[in-house]
Amino acid sequence: MKRTLMICACLLGLPGFSASLLYAADCDAIQHLKLPDTTIATAQRITSSEVSGPGIEKPLHELPVFCRVTGVLRPSADSDIRFEVWLPEKDWNQRFLGVGNGGFAGSIGYQSLAGNLRRGFATAGSDAGHKAGGEDASWSLNHPEKVKDYGWRAVHLTAERAKDIIKAYYGNPVQKSYFDSCSDGGREALMEAQRFPEDYDGILAGAPANAWTRMLSSGVSVTKGTIGTPQEYIPSAKLPAIERAALAACDASDGVKDGFLSDPAKCHFNPEVLLCKGTDSPDCLIQPQVQSLKRFYAGGVDDSGKSIFPGYVMGDEEGWKDWVTGNSPGSGSGSQYVKSYFRYMVTGNPDWNVLTADVDASWNEARTKTAAELDATNPDLSRFHARGSKLILYHGWDDPAISPWNSIAYYENVQKAMGTTQAESFVRLYMVPGMEHCVGGPGPSAFGQLGIPTTGGPKYGVFDALVDWTEKGVPPAQVIATKYGSDKKAAMTRPLCPYPAMAKYKGAGDTNAAANFACSK
Repeated sequence: MKRTLMICACLLGLPGFSASLLYAADCDAIQHLKLPDTTIATAQRITSSEVSGPGIEKPLHELPVFCRVTGVLRPSADSDIRFEVWLPEKDWNQRFLGVGNGGFAGSIGYQSLAGNLRRGFATAGSDAGHKAGGEDASWSLNHPEKVKDYGWRAVHLTAERAKDIIKAYYGNPVQKSYFDSCSDGGREALMEAQRFPEDYDGILAGAPANAWTRMLSSGVSVTKGTIGTPQEYIPSAKLPAIERAALAACDASDGVKDGFLSDPAKCHFNPEVLLCKGTDSPDCLIQPQVQSLKRFYAGGVDDSGKSIFPGYVMGDEEGWKDWVTGNSPGSGSGSQYVKSYFRYMVTGNPDWNVLTADVDASWNEARTKTAAELDATNPDLSRFHARGSKLILYHGWDDPAISPWNSIAYYENVQKAMGTTQAESFVRLYMVPGMEHCVGGPGPSAFGQLGIPTTGGPKYGVFDALVDWTEKGVPPAQVIATKYGSDKKAAMTRPLCPYPAMAKYKGAGDTNAAANFACSK
């Protein structure tokens, strides 16, 4: 038997209908919706538990029956934002959960859509207005409207249209709307809170790349100082020795020797101890490499030596291979982002060379041309707060892509702008020891973000805490993070504490068990 759906005639925009309700029989009717700057391409009832096809890297399994809506948003003549809305046919939890993007976007987060659908959410995401790999910004060359779509417009309009479609399909509006994303998705999350606070009631923002122009301008400075000559480059073969030395200096400083740092601010490892005493080898650094390592830790500076963006944390240098050092000078992902951004978004010169660029000139041009569209650094969240909305930030201390100090800086700026007491009423920050970029790393890094389950508490720990805070007014306290072994069983659990508190060992019991730690400032 087909379900009865209520679709508002004003949404359909069909002639001959008044404001009365039109009753449609199935998902297919969604295809006739008339929405601003929107074309609904398909609306299909999916009954197979497995979905695959263009853009889906791996087949998605164990899906409930759902209505899959695809479409295109064209808010400008040069816009082409592909989006999808997935609607569970049964057991909808009355909530909408938005999906963000990573890097320079260019694809829809199908894995996240599938995970959200399994949990009973109506969910939606877009490709941010273009098709490309995550490190590729060539699509933006001479396309300022596409930069706007990527910077803020695609996520905002997808949220608006998704809510229209949800109301049409179920006959009722969403009760609460949430957003859960990381990296560039964390930037998108903060952009929503700052510019479009009506879009979401609860936002979970991980490792936000919100200070976009600062971060990539800093990359010009760091790159020039670490691969400017062949002697400055640190090959990945030397990263294990650096990590061993850093951990030897600082691992036990938090009371537990566990292979990662819980309080990196107290680590004062001096790279000079790695200076080669004789022949160069994988176990030591020559002097130019020592200076490069110091630059990685310090972050980029302008021509006067003032910090542009903070650097990386010590203790997980082996995790730098893909992002920081790469397999050859300039091959790391960080360098690729810097080159693609400045060539196509900033200078419009595909031959732009980071090694010959002037740091201050590059930063000034970046701010002038892209800050308005890409930066999400405004600490005034008064409109978001006024709606009763909640924001939880998190960042891995071992992040090799985006400095964890950046999230602390933004959080503290919000406290200054809003007042500490008011800020604490709607914003929390969790710093995650031993976690790299969004997920993974030597420490427990599964705590409910991005739909990743944890143990020893609510299955989707930090997200469940966000829901309880938003809907029940229960402020989040500690959240349990889990590290899974190769057997997919919990190998370690640790509490994550609202910053600036941190988990400290009680002095007795298994150091792999969260119960033996307590949050303390």
